[in-house]
Amino acid sequence: MYAVIVSGGKQYRVKEGQFLNVAKIEQETGSTIKFEEILLVGEGDTVTLGAPFVQGCKVTAIIEDHGREDKIRIIKMRRRKHYMRRMGHRQWYTKVRITGIETAA
Repeated sequence: MYAVIVSGGKQYRVKEGQFLNVAKIEQETGSTIKFEEILLVGEGDTVTLGAPFVQGCKVTAIIEDHGREDKIRIIKMRRRKHYMRRMGHRQWYTKVRITGIETAA
């Protein structure tokens, strides 16, 4: 069984037992969270689409870790104008482990 969830404005296809890095969630390591914005649930040939979300469906996960992604380097440069700016960015993330997908039926 798999599901498509929304977290942090992004969509992820998840299945039970999978590890996933999502945008930072302000909860402690080891706590359980529930994703209730489920767009799609599928098992074998049967697929249930939401309008916009599937009613009565939840995905549960355990927070494993918090961290930061690799640095992204941003460079702005104007040739022949003696202008160059450098910046960097490291995005915070939360590593979660999907423990279950519950459907309404």
